[in-house]
Amino acid sequence: MIAAKATASSSAAGYRIGDERLIRVTTSAAEKVRSLLTKQGRPQGVLRVAVLGGGCSGLQYKMDLQDQPASRDILVESSGVKVVVDPKSALYVTGSELDYEDALQGGGFKVRNPNAATTCSCGESFSA
Repeated sequence: MIAAKATASSSAAGYRIGDERLIRVTTSAAEKVRSLLTKQGRPQGVLRVAVLGGGCSGLQYKMDLQDQPASRDILVESSGVKVVVDPKSALYVTGSELDYEDALQGGGFKVRNPNAATTCSCGESFSA
């Protein structure tokens, strides 16, 4: 199940627990996220992955580091990193993989999304 029923601790906080069928984080992406969280002084924080309107192809990813999940979020733990996705964005990212490539050109976080019908040449936006 991508998003299971809330547990006692998660229901008090207002979020649900999901699994890697929603989003999976590679080892290299997990290392980078942990590094960024530590630099920001929030080693127990979460990575928020959201999908917003915009970009060349109509939809774009937004990633942000936060202290904890918000109400109604789906929390997934993958490669030792906590990722949160809001229910609307979950419709677009289900089955995706988040990777990180350390390269001078074309490096950074990359989302491999099986739901993306088209992507732009810069790789920053997609359509579903």
